[in-house]
Amino acid sequence: MSQLAAAPSVVQSVDWLAIAPPTLTAVVGLVVLVADLFLPEHRKPLLGWLSVAGLAAATALLLPLLDGDRSTFCLTGDTRVCSYTADHFTLVIQFLVLGGALLAALLSVTALKDERGRLPEGEFWFLLLSSAAGAALLPASRDLATLVVALEVASLPAFALVGIRHGDRRSSEAALKFFLSSVTATAVSLLGISFVYATTGTLYLTQVADRIQDVDGQLQTLAQTGVVLTLIGFAFKTAAVPFHFWVPDTYVGAPLPIAAYLSVVGKAVGFSGLILVTVVAFPSYADVWGPALAALAALTMTVGNVGALRQQATRAYSAVRLLAWSSVGQAGYLLVPIASAAYSDDPEHAVGSTVAYALMYAAVNLGAFAVAALVGRRHATNRITDYQGLYAKNPLAALTLAFFLLCLAGLPPGIIGLFAKVTVFSAAVEAGLGWLAVTMAVNVVIALYYYLQWTALLFRAPEGATGKHPVPAPLTAAITLTAVLGIVLSGAPQLVLRFAGTTLF
Repeated sequence: MSQLAAAPSVVQSVDWLAIAPPTLTAVVGLVVLVADLFLPEHRKPLLGWLSVAGLAAATALLLPLLDGDRSTFCLTGDTRVCSYTADHFTLVIQFLVLGGALLAALLSVTALKDERGRLPEGEFWFLLLSSAAGAALLPASRDLATLVVALEVASLPAFALVGIRHGDRRSSEAALKFFLSSVTATAVSLLGISFVYATTGTLYLTQVADRIQDVDGQLQTLAQTGVVLTLIGFAFKTAAVPFHFWVPDTYVGAPLPIAAYLSVVGKAVGFSGLILVTVVAFPSYADVWGPALAALAALTMTVGNVGALRQQATRAYSAVRLLAWSSVGQAGYLLVPIASAAYSDDPEHAVGSTVAYALMYAAVNLGAFAVAALVGRRHATNRITDYQGLYAKNPLAALTLAFFLLCLAGLPPGIIGLFAKVTVFSAAVEAGLGWLAVTMAVNVVIALYYYLQWTALLFRAPEGATGKHPVPAPLTAAITLTAVLGIVLSGAPQLVLRFAGTTLF
């Protein structure tokens, strides 16, 4: 009895406020799934508004966490080693994820109404909320096991969302391609993590960072292989070249709100995971992942921008394909500060540039997809030529899309886009990666051509009738929110860097 009394307690207290945002999102998803069983068909739209309200509430729950860092699920003997930490980095990425999911949900309300019968509403909302819950959990993960679980919770529902449209062969093929590439990435990541665990004996990121630099000489090769394989797995998730092949077909085959969701939230998941494993878990291997990520950044931005440049305006779904290839190019820019962190004396500051860029990209890219969803309601093939004369049909939609494209290009009046690119460029220069900064500058010039070409098309004389585009209220809300955010940040771009924070961890 005395031995039992002396045994340490394994019961942990749970900080429910810290885990509230992802938990509420998951709970609302379960409520939607159960409610779907009892609601009659004509009441199913209520599930969409319940999901929107749940995501808005989960985003609002980030506010009480701003007071200071909170951790939970910690080791019994060491409260500094935890599986879940709600620090500044976590909150910024969770804001990006939940805000992006909220805007995607607003787009989805209209899409489900337009495609009544082809998209099952209960399953759609449950899958979207489940994926958002996993995506919100990932930036808070501070051990490799939780990191992988969060990554898969975010990814597995996304496969189904891509292929959820009934009777659409293109959607099914896109889902299969997305599934196979993502499963391969997961398998590679798990193999790398198992090697890391074998050499360090721990899965906690901070403990891995301490132990992996003192690995026995006989296990050095195994540790290096584990680091490389783990990074390769996350490179798949970020759509870095050469692991990008699934992106164009997946974006075209998925419902447009899901393509918007993947372009923003999917990237946030991949990049936050990549930041955690490089800067937090493997800082002593910066000489391995630094050059690798720099090369991936250069390759990704170049292939992405060239792919967008080659899109034919008259080809079916060319507008979505251009946004897909553009997102690959933007992934290259996002990789630059992470690579720079390997060469910087202040890696947290370098990573802050990635977070700042991601916030800008999320707002304007979701806005561009929102306008694409509006045009796609009248032109199902969503070609770039379908946007000709949009200003004559819907001036506000044309002006907002022009603003979003100029932000992505980094041109005034899209000051926030210019500011974000300068921030990333400065991170490369300060780290001594002059060649990468030059590569980025060349790619920015390449991107200017196709962004400006699309922008100019909006204000040309329209072909045929110039009937007005009706704009449903959810689409109006999504376009308005992103436009207001972009305009405010263009007026005060320093807010992004201040919000991202110079010290994230």
